Amino acid sequence: MSESFPVTIYHNPACGTSRNALEMIRQAGYAPTVIEYLKTGWTRAKIDELLAALAASPRDILRAKGTPAEELGLLEASASDAQIIEAMLAHPILVNRPIVVTKMGARLARPSEVVFEILDKRPAEFRKEDGEVVRARAPTGSKN
Repeated sequence: MSESFPVTIYHNPACGTSRNALEMIRQAGYAPTVIEYLKTGWTRAKIDELLAALAASPRDILRAKGTPAEELGLLEASASDAQIIEAMLAHPILVNRPIVVTKMGARLARPSEVVFEILDKRPAEFRKEDGEVVRARAPTGSKN
């Protein structure tokens, strides 16, 4: 496990995609920092930091399925970034998951194998919870 390559995952253990991404990270040999954001909540500073790292807008990371997004009017084109962020602060489930951050970048890991884009090593093969097999290509310039 490498402390010189920190990995942080904003994780929802009830989400299969999030569980798959976390297990992919672990099978690659990392001991990630796991932040269960439904328990910890969000701060404005952290959301702003993640949006900058992702080069995304609040709408890009807004989760509609299984959330109050529609009832809050956040799916309407008229919903502003500020309104979406305020709602995310009040309802952490509105942030889509998992978000993974490494020194190679940040990704909303949907599908879960997107996480491989920002790991400097990866397992040759991974079997998702649903049985799908993912074969990871080695990162550019890597011996893996």
